[in-house]
Amino acid sequence: MPLFALTKEIVFPPVQLSEPDGLLAMGGDLSTERLLLAYRSGIFPWFDGDTPLWWSPNPRFVLFPQELKVSKSMKQLIKKQAFDFTMDKAFAEVINNCKTSPRKDQDGTWITDEVKAAYIQLHQLGYAHSAEAWVNGELVGGCYGIRMGHVFFGESMFSKSPNASKYAFINYVHALQKENIALIDCQVYTPHLESLGARMIEREKFIELLNGLTG
Repeated sequence: MPLFALTKEIVFPPVQLSEPDGLLAMGGDLSTERLLLAYRSGIFPWFDGDTPLWWSPNPRFVLFPQELKVSKSMKQLIKKQAFDFTMDKAFAEVINNCKTSPRKDQDGTWITDEVKAAYIQLHQLGYAHSAEAWVNGELVGGCYGIRMGHVFFGESMFSKSPNASKYAFINYVHALQKENIALIDCQVYTPHLESLGARMIEREKFIELLNGLTG
């Protein structure tokens, strides 16, 4: 089946028409309107060179905040306040670090300058958010993503110090729980997030949840 080529029209094909690996379409742009429609539809962008590729994998890797797993060692670090934790204090710095310092299980090269600019715009509009971990005023870990309704769509994280990204993520999940976030989209499987309680669900169920939670 030929891959769908997007045009200037802000539409996507049904996610059920994606390839077995989740690849759904290519092309288009990273306008705010297109990105928000994508997330609302269970689709996210990755880049291949200069070309946007749009994905909707089945099954989908998600974390229900109430299922968050925190190890004893992390609980000790949190109790000791090993890092200073903030939210939305350094969004541009976080995404830039995710671009240049990807995790070992994540290829960060997909964060192009165009991606960075698009998500900074989303942050300025109140859709994209970040969580940060600091040591002595230095940013050493963090994550960012998109928030719509009661869903947080995680995009990427980085760590320059052991456990820094995990510390930021755990504290952020706790904060999101207090703000009635019911679902965190982790997109695709990683052992790192599985250790924190993320699991696979069928795409059909994921889309059903989005329809009820992003309004």
